[in-house]
Amino acid sequence: VHDSDLVIEAVPEIMELKKKVYAELDKVANDRIIFASNTSTLPITEIADTISRPDKFIGIHFFNPPQLMKLVEVIPGQETSNDVVDLTTNFVKSVNKIPVICRKDVPGFIINRLFIPMVHEACYLQDRTGASLEEIDSAVKFKLGFPMGIFELADFTGMDVIHKATVEMHLRDKKVINPHKSIKKMFDDKKLGQKSGEGYYKYSDDKYERVELSEELAQKCNPIQLVANVLNNAAWLITNGASDVEEIEKAVKLGLGLRKPLFETAKEIGIQNIINELNKLAQEHGEFYKPDPLLESMI
Repeated sequence: VHDSDLVIEAVPEIMELKKKVYAELDKVANDRIIFASNTSTLPITEIADTISRPDKFIGIHFFNPPQLMKLVEVIPGQETSNDVVDLTTNFVKSVNKIPVICRKDVPGFIINRLFIPMVHEACYLQDRTGASLEEIDSAVKFKLGFPMGIFELADFTGMDVIHKATVEMHLRDKKVINPHKSIKKMFDDKKLGQKSGEGYYKYSDDKYERVELSEELAQKCNPIQLVANVLNNAAWLITNGASDVEEIEKAVKLGLGLRKPLFETAKEIGIQNIINELNKLAQEHGEFYKPDPLLESMI
């Protein structure tokens, strides 16, 4: 480590473990070294406080599987220098990846701030409408342009990953996520998705299986509540200066595989319709659903 220019840490998502690793690294590193954490949810600023040079600490979140995924989120902490942001961005490009900068150290950064709450919202949608998993997943795939259904994507990601991200994000920002009890239960029951043979769906062996989804099933589910949730979180990122429309669109295309732009889908459904849905949900289920002020300006 002593003679390195850049150290990327990818130990498990346990804050105390990360702090322990950095305390050890900080003792042996040279003055020019940049420390970069591959965390997907833990706050960069909090980890950076462990070392004596927080201005040389940054988040560099490679998406999984990294040998296939092009997206890398670059997340400066509160004290990260502009030079370190530039150097890290150039490094990402040099390894043939595409950087997206999350300008503020917000819980979930960009993609997890959109994806993780959507999994919970899909559970609430099932509760409220009685739609089946396949109907919701078909609507997400064929109406919203996702490469697979949201429950299918959750099984692929792993309920252990989703549960841990949920806990960390909700701990730091109650507005970002409305936790559905079933996700913790699935984690506790070891129903982790494909890796354990069962999650929302059952899997017969280790090979990747696709769930049978169809345009016919998609017609049985209106996914407006899911769009409203994702768009509200995207609007929050913009309102709070963490991102902008262009960067969010790049991130969701590369990180979630969206086949058409998120804001384009929102406009097709109707921004006013989405605001109305959020207001209705806020009246029935609380302030969590209150629409971000940016949405009003988009009408």
